[in-house]
Amino acid sequence: MTGVAPEEIRRLAHAYARAGRAQLCWTLGITEHHNAADNVFALINLALLTGHVGRYGSGVCPLRGQNNVQGGGDMGAIPNKLPGFQDVESAAARAKFERAWGVKIPARRGWHISEMFEAMEEGKLRTLFVVGENPAQSEADATRTRHLLESLDHIVVQDIFATKTAEMADVVLPAAAGWAETEGTVTSSERRVQRVRKALEPPGEARDDILILAALARRLGHDWGEPTAEDVWNELRSLSPIHAGMRYDRLEEMGGIQWPCPDENHPGTLFLHERLWKEPREGPPAPFFAVEYEPPVDELTEEYPIRLTTGRCLDSYNTGVQSGGYTAPMRRGGCVELSPEDAEALGVAPGGRVRVTSRRGSVEGPVWIDPGLRPGLAFMTLHFPDEVDTNLLTIDAWDPKSGTAEFKASAVRIEKLEPALAR
Repeated sequence: MTGVAPEEIRRLAHAYARAGRAQLCWTLGITEHHNAADNVFALINLALLTGHVGRYGSGVCPLRGQNNVQGGGDMGAIPNKLPGFQDVESAAARAKFERAWGVKIPARRGWHISEMFEAMEEGKLRTLFVVGENPAQSEADATRTRHLLESLDHIVVQDIFATKTAEMADVVLPAAAGWAETEGTVTSSERRVQRVRKALEPPGEARDDILILAALARRLGHDWGEPTAEDVWNELRSLSPIHAGMRYDRLEEMGGIQWPCPDENHPGTLFLHERLWKEPREGPPAPFFAVEYEPPVDELTEEYPIRLTTGRCLDSYNTGVQSGGYTAPMRRGGCVELSPEDAEALGVAPGGRVRVTSRRGSVEGPVWIDPGLRPGLAFMTLHFPDEVDTNLLTIDAWDPKSGTAEFKASAVRIEKLEPALAR
């Protein structure tokens, strides 16, 4: 099932259970599966079973794949939550935001990105406003993705780069870079909110995201004025209890504050779930979630015998839009990473070209041999789609709980094309 020796699993389990302090940290290798939430529940179950929650130095921690993903979720950039993780289907929560915003909020959760593409396929979604995203190259099963994007009536893209998605857009709104050209905040995986300070003026016609959205609102009949980042933040504080005590000056003075921070005298919360250890316990017990093993959707067969997993390399970022414009000494470019055993079976050497084919498409690329890969497992990145368009291979099967596509487990076959060039 895992390829890991049972005695190694047993040894690690005992070491983890007996440790005075222990953390479980994970990245997209856990969550980019059709059963992503169950994978996370399994880790949470293990942490609960061994008591590694609610204590300083112990816990569970999803390491985010991109800067400020935590902050985006905190602000309500997920389809079932309002800012501060307040449930959009709660009448009381909606009423609070409706009073502040002066509009009615739909009582039903929205679509996550996988559902949005299904809605495009069904003709229910005909226009798209894309902010800081490059779905034309970042989504699984790129052939289907691009076909659906091309079928839309209207696309607006707001970004700092001319992405492939921007090339497909009807309107492009050039934005300022959030890390150097705007004021604001950023939130880390440990829930620490810190200030971001403007160092440079945006180039050309680029504008702060807040000003772009305010100008768009004005044209649609809602005059928000020209709010500053602090104005927006103070509105959030008035509506999100976990952020209520985080004034800008306190964020500055304290070098950041971890939520929840319910009032202006609160120091922030160093770690969560301490209540579970209090006597008597405060609140309900932490629940366990029973999960069952499920193999990947894309089945291995004689025709597709290799498991392809995808991921990131240290020197590059996502689809390469932000990192492809400069060189890096560690960069290998787009390649197909194979185990020594699989490379030998195929008769390929480093630099030799192969064709990789899944049930959805084919790509070609040079070979890189990685002794850390086990036989039967290949690895490719998404960083260089203009060289090797990896997402032509990946499957768009997605997790019904989280909406995450199964980028980490495609079935492929690999064929030798030509020998490596002599050096």
